[in-house]
Amino acid sequence: MTRVAIIGGGIGGLTAANALTRAGIEVAVYEAAGELKEIGAGVALHPNAMRVLRSIGVEDAVRGIAGRSQWQWTRARTGRVIARSTPAQQAASFGLTGATVHRADLLDVLAAALPDGIVTLGKRCTEVLPGGDADPPVARFADGSEATADVIIGADGIHSAVRTALFGPDAPRFTGKICYRSVIPAAAVAGKQVNTDGAQWFGPHGTIVVYPLRGTDLLNVVCHYDDDGYRHESWVTECEGAEVLERYADWHEELLRLFAAGDTWYKWALYDRDPIPEWTRGRVTLLGDAAHPMLPYLGQGACQALEDGAVLATAMAAGAADPSAGLARYEAARRPRASRVVLAARERGLSNHQSSRWAAWRRDVAIAVRRRVNRRDPEGRGTSWLADYDATSPDVLAG
Repeated sequence: MTRVAIIGGGIGGLTAANALTRAGIEVAVYEAAGELKEIGAGVALHPNAMRVLRSIGVEDAVRGIAGRSQWQWTRARTGRVIARSTPAQQAASFGLTGATVHRADLLDVLAAALPDGIVTLGKRCTEVLPGGDADPPVARFADGSEATADVIIGADGIHSAVRTALFGPDAPRFTGKICYRSVIPAAAVAGKQVNTDGAQWFGPHGTIVVYPLRGTDLLNVVCHYDDDGYRHESWVTECEGAEVLERYADWHEELLRLFAAGDTWYKWALYDRDPIPEWTRGRVTLLGDAAHPMLPYLGQGACQALEDGAVLATAMAAGAADPSAGLARYEAARRPRASRVVLAARERGLSNHQSSRWAAWRRDVAIAVRRRVNRRDPEGRGTSWLADYDATSPDVLAG
């Protein structure tokens, strides 16, 4: 039986572990932290991600802890609604609906679905040796221990030690954009009841995404803005809520009421990375943010990691007698699509942050026209190819 070691116990790593286990492949997961945990934030799971969760048997559990919402696209200063998309429209277009969940809740579901003993905590990877035809790959950890397997998967995030060991440090490019985030109890918002639908607010030099978690109990808030003066990339640096209120002072009052209810805010700078030309060395490859870190403007970071996990399992099962061939199939199937998503997210960030009234008007009209002429594009942004993709299809390795 093929043995796979996964470095990283986040959403991508645990999804891959579930998919590989269901394919009859022996899996071990090594996580650097002392417990399985995620940052306190939400994640949007589009139909392409939900197909993967269905295939590994956890869709119902995820929907049980998901937000309840439909979506709308809104001008941030006036509150004018540009377009709306209902769950029924999404189901009619793609065969199933997406979901919005707390990252920690999703991680709990994925971990609970795994057999006992698969995950080992407190294992921070410092180096990998890719191995070759005769020698297995080796992962080395900070505590001096090692792990060998037929295949090693680097699912250790945007600052991946595995990617660095294989290809050297990356070269992030500062985008001139920053991000604020908070998770806010809906009941804490003062005044009239706040809208708990998912919403994207377009404003000059920025965009804000709000969507519900745990039914409608919590609201995940992610605020982007053009600012080239702050360059710290960490997701866990706190800032004062007053800074957020000041930054968006002339945006819609509903947003300001929501922001005022946020107890804890985080701030980070957005860095971009070009798609890398290869993911695999020897019998070591990459998955999720370790392979294709991307800007958040398409809400596809976690979705692409889930796709990776499903396709990896299919590729490894198809090439069970030759792990190297399995990795080659995986990369050939995934790298072109993931690279396309990276570049599309980059372009979406430019579109969302239009500062020209004329450019913003053209964007809004294009959304309305696309939705009218193409019923399979409920967002009106020309990206139905994202939700259409089925990473669980038997034909996924065909290209």
